[in-house]
Amino acid sequence: MPSRTWSVCGLVVLLSMFASIKITFAADRPNILFAIADDWGWPHAGAYGDKVVKTPAFDRLAKEGVLFNHAYVSSPSCTPSRGAILTGKYHWQLEGAGNLWSVFPDKFAVYPEILEKVGYVTGLSGKGWGPGRTESKGRNIAGKRFKSFQQFLAQRPKDKPFVYWLGTSDPHRPFKKDAWKAAGMDLSKVHLFGHYPDSPQVRSDVADYYVEVQRWDALVAAAIKSLEAINELDNTIIVMTGDHGMPFPRCKSNNYDSGARVPLAIRWGAKVKGKRVVNDFVSLVDIAPTFLEAAGVNVPKDMTGRSLMAILQSDKQDRVESDRRSFVIHGKERHVPGQEAPNMGGYPSRAIRTHDYLYIRNYAPDRWPAGTPHHEKAAKKGAWFADCDNSPTKTYIVANKDKDAAHRNAYNLCFGKRPAEELYDLRNDPDQLNNVAAHDDFSAIKKKLGATLTAQLKATHDPRETGADVKFDDYPYLGGAPKFPKKR
Repeated sequence: MPSRTWSVCGLVVLLSMFASIKITFAADRPNILFAIADDWGWPHAGAYGDKVVKTPAFDRLAKEGVLFNHAYVSSPSCTPSRGAILTGKYHWQLEGAGNLWSVFPDKFAVYPEILEKVGYVTGLSGKGWGPGRTESKGRNIAGKRFKSFQQFLAQRPKDKPFVYWLGTSDPHRPFKKDAWKAAGMDLSKVHLFGHYPDSPQVRSDVADYYVEVQRWDALVAAAIKSLEAINELDNTIIVMTGDHGMPFPRCKSNNYDSGARVPLAIRWGAKVKGKRVVNDFVSLVDIAPTFLEAAGVNVPKDMTGRSLMAILQSDKQDRVESDRRSFVIHGKERHVPGQEAPNMGGYPSRAIRTHDYLYIRNYAPDRWPAGTPHHEKAAKKGAWFADCDNSPTKTYIVANKDKDAAHRNAYNLCFGKRPAEELYDLRNDPDQLNNVAAHDDFSAIKKKLGATLTAQLKATHDPRETGADVKFDDYPYLGGAPKFPKKR
């Protein structure tokens, strides 16, 4: 294993885990292409009905494979979301790697390394796991790095299957301002979540985000073309998704659908019937066990995710495994230390989503959900609403919070404090704007969802619910923070 300088302790831990993995693969194991965007959220793709953004590659995968309407990340934050994908575990099971800008412990196995041990060739381009660092220097947990997917294909051994992580920094901020104009987009048709005021500033900012989504889609289109050129398309499982919602207020770093719900399409021409839309709830923690099962490798018992192979190989659509996938859970620990000194913590929360309801439990409602507005008091110097990336939309909402009732409501939804419990009736409130947790009419469903969430968290050893020592606020943080702008 060239160019790796793992610690002896870390290597021993990994080898002991790999020794327990049983291999039953066939000779025609599929290739795997996992394509993930940075900050690309639902429903911003043509296949989901977006009228402005053009995503022909995603739309093709959806048409020729399976389109998932209800896919969710473990956490709406880059590092923990990606760690959960790689390990098949929820981020609260990953110790310090449950936070942004963290250290990934040696003790956790990841699917690229498992597949490498059974004969797969690994590769990575663009953004892989992170931001953060591995405990042992040189551990490439998403795969060996290449300049491009095309370079990897040219150099790979032709007699071995491959598993490749195709990443990008799109559509992460910063965006090129007014790039939408050259792209010929119609601002009047741009999709706005209900928590935003309808203004040209917000619409143009979302349109600039769309431009980067389209650039991301073109990257995947080129990868598909490369697979076609070497006659490997149908024997390759292609997964296309994002690591969480778009980098806007009340999206990224939030447990609403605007933050935790992501696009997901999976194509495997040789084995999966296309033109199917699935409404079962799936989590991206299900990706690792899916890849292992497809490769004929027994899924380790400590993986929390559940393989999607039964859905992929079914002829059914809509709700395929409704008895097993009637809800999904997700949550958040520290994104950025954005609270007031000396508190270096995050905004811990957990959520359960069904077709009819979203229930959120906030463990520290005294804290600021998006970080403190009082930058002069911030634990990290100058941090300003630090769980929300700086942007024209953020600046507009803050600057216009007193303009009228609509703008005040948008500010409160995006930046105001929240109660310990949130409950949204999605049958009447699909945008999740009206918290009904305190209404007597919803007390029974709130109790039921709360109990189900608690049981799921305990079963997955979440220290927030098991009584174990909770250390998320104490783990090292290696990054910076959005700062109060000198000029707004």
